[in-house]
Amino acid sequence: MSLESRRDVGVPELTARVVRASFPKGILAIRVRDALGPLFEDASFIEAFPVRGRPAVSPGALALVSVLQYAEGLSDRQAADQVRARMDWKFLLGLELDDPGFDFTVLGDFRARLIEHGLEERVLDLVLERICGLGLLRAGGRQRTDSTHVLASVRVLNRMEFVGETLRAALEALAAAAPQWLAGQVTADWVERYGARIDSYRFPKGDNVRTTWAEQVGRDGFTVLEAVFSPAAPDWLRQIPAVEVLRRAWVEQYHRDGEGVRWREAKDLPPARRRLSSPYDLDARYGMKRGSGWCGYKTHLTETCEPDAPHVITNVETTDATVDDAEMTETVHRNLDERRLVPGEHVVDAGYVTAAHILTARDDHGVTLLGPVGLDTRHGQQDGTGPDLSQRAFRVDWDRRQAVCPRGAVSISWSDQVKPSGTPITRVHFAATDCRPCPLRSACTRACEKGRYGRSLTLLPREQQEILSRRRQEQQTEEWKRRYDIRAGIEGTISQVVRRTGIRRTRYTGLAKTHLGNILAAAAINIIRIDAWLTGTPLGSTRTSHLARLELAA
Repeated sequence: MSLESRRDVGVPELTARVVRASFPKGILAIRVRDALGPLFEDASFIEAFPVRGRPAVSPGALALVSVLQYAEGLSDRQAADQVRARMDWKFLLGLELDDPGFDFTVLGDFRARLIEHGLEERVLDLVLERICGLGLLRAGGRQRTDSTHVLASVRVLNRMEFVGETLRAALEALAAAAPQWLAGQVTADWVERYGARIDSYRFPKGDNVRTTWAEQVGRDGFTVLEAVFSPAAPDWLRQIPAVEVLRRAWVEQYHRDGEGVRWREAKDLPPARRRLSSPYDLDARYGMKRGSGWCGYKTHLTETCEPDAPHVITNVETTDATVDDAEMTETVHRNLDERRLVPGEHVVDAGYVTAAHILTARDDHGVTLLGPVGLDTRHGQQDGTGPDLSQRAFRVDWDRRQAVCPRGAVSISWSDQVKPSGTPITRVHFAATDCRPCPLRSACTRACEKGRYGRSLTLLPREQQEILSRRRQEQQTEEWKRRYDIRAGIEGTISQVVRRTGIRRTRYTGLAKTHLGNILAAAAINIIRIDAWLTGTPLGSTRTSHLARLELAA
């Protein structure tokens, strides 16, 4: 399939006349087309198409249809039907009223081409370029970021369901690809165990019985793997994806030695980030946040928040569910830098902020990272009624490599160390002989009860520690809190994206496809917001329940 570029020469005269007559007060398609023109040119996607072959459907049109599809929550088939049936879509696409459209399968092929050629970001980039052209978007100013969870398009499996379903998926694939070969490897009772979907309610009752069942599944899985990898088996059986998933899952979940097949204990399992959570989506992971768990991904949305301009989504990041927000701060800044949309001030929640992030954002990108850092913690009273014995009350002399406590005791040990994560730290210890007789000991430390050392401090490198101390003091002031209030608006954006585009549950399997879907959703929201800006539609207010209104009135 080759690219036969379709030059957009404007909306056909008949299409424009009919649509404008049908919608005299205007409609999103008319306003966006008039303000932004043709959003996507075919030449922007030329890398994804060869120079020879059957002419392809206009990729510029497909990109716009993909965005509209998310704006209205449509499936591929429904979106293709809208191209044929709706005048406003034909107006926005610049098509004749009798244009027959295209088959819905073309949309899936278009997405696959974008991913294959690394063009996932191109759709959002082009929308942002048009908005910049209107003077509604520029570098500097303020932006804010937050993340939300995205459920995978597969069901959540517990450990027993996972191994059973993984083996069942491999047997299904082998039964379809090599039925005669598989018939010689299994017995009739396998059909009873793996013929239907594996569900917890079908499992035998009792922990011992369930462990026995899981070990039986393990033995059956190893039987299949040994048969597939035996010299007598066809080589191509090893290339079946479900077989490779089975091999990987069994390495993660089981021990096999001279004593037989056994479950791995929790301490022997790979970390959650490396461990499969479903045999049907190999990129999905099980994550936890504030006590809630889900299988899937996380998406990080960044938007502008200037009062005199529309709030536009400028960056989208998608990760598996186990990735901490703090790991994405530098990635967000780097991608905004590449788009030349770096903010002057970036407002985030505590998950994105460390002392190192504050310094890196300032020094490498010229960004003020505004977000709360973790409070200093200490043993003893935490209500603020007692003396201040937090780390900030200790005077640190970096040049002499020593610290002095509020009572005047000088540290006896200063050692530079590195945490397992690679973060350099300094450990400072005070003598137990100084801490034991101290009248503030009960509110300061328990470490002096045994051993040589009393109170200890953990310090970051000097510049980081100093900026951390300043931020802890600043974020207690009313002025800082007023500046930070603007962060709450990102929650409304996440709500709008979830309700309007349905990104809470991904439509696709795999991280790459999920990220592309999130990009299309962000582009759709930007178009909707530009239309709202053009019509003077005010921002929505925070919804308040009837009960809350009664309480406020009282």
